Amino acid sequence: MPLLQRIWPHLALLLAMCFWSTSYLAMRIALTALDPHSLMLGRMAVATLVLLPLWPHLWRAIRRYGQWRWLLFMGLCEPGCYFLLETNALRFTTASQAGMVIALMPLFVGLLAWFTLRERVGAQGWCGFGLAVGGVIWLTLAAAPQTSAPNPLLGNILEGLAIFCGSVYTVTARHLSACYSPLQITAVQSLVGLVFFGALHLLVPLEVTPVQLGIDLPEWAAWAAVPYLGCVVSLGGYGLYNVGVHRLSAAQAAAYTNLIPVLTLLLGVWLLREVFLPAQYAASALIIAGVLLSQWRRG
Repeated sequence: MPLLQRIWPHLALLLAMCFWSTSYLAMRIALTALDPHSLMLGRMAVATLVLLPLWPHLWRAIRRYGQWRWLLFMGLCEPGCYFLLETNALRFTTASQAGMVIALMPLFVGLLAWFTLRERVGAQGWCGFGLAVGGVIWLTLAAAPQTSAPNPLLGNILEGLAIFCGSVYTVTARHLSACYSPLQITAVQSLVGLVFFGALHLLVPLEVTPVQLGIDLPEWAAWAAVPYLGCVVSLGGYGLYNVGVHRLSAAQAAAYTNLIPVLTLLLGVWLLREVFLPAQYAASALIIAGVLLSQWRRG
């Protein structure tokens, strides 16, 4: 197999993680002017419009392979429930803390694979899971409420629930990758997300307090974040991630999310001036250690 063909799935996943690391910051910026439902409706609308030319071919693929129930379930898990939980989480906690909670993704995927696919999870994996969960609890309890993060406990719990939904999505997308291309899966996600958040926007209007970041931003920044999230993060990130899931296992693809906590922490502290206490750095190290322990394999 040519070298480029072997490394392309890994490069795609690496770039997807870079895009996704910026999504927490972009959503926090957008939430200074928009409510969660409006933000996600705009994000999904941008992604769906860009992928509109794919739909005739995608419809033929759905008619050929069926699986529409699994496609709908996948879209409801993510972007539906995942982004509903995550966008609200970022109203209450910082981007840096939310990024650290996502370190649980590979562990949740491994547990789901054990439960649904009967993939083996040894004692080392369970120990790693325990360490990482303990680190997330420590991270949350060590967080002090501040103007930009009024309720980190609630925010981190919502982010944890979002990660569970994302893990279900990863396993489901791996199942569907046998029939559908990464772009087709991404297009379905965008359309389901558009309908999901469109319905929420109409049926459940929100009146929420805008996020206060404590830094000066231009007025256009919040609005510019919406097409950035729709094109770069949703299309670019999910398209590249689905390429990796298509070529590799669900657990291998999910392992790349280990990069998101580190990148998000660095970007949040650097760009948004988010405060991370010494105990939270120690808790973050415990999370990463637990994830690495759960995935380390002896040669």
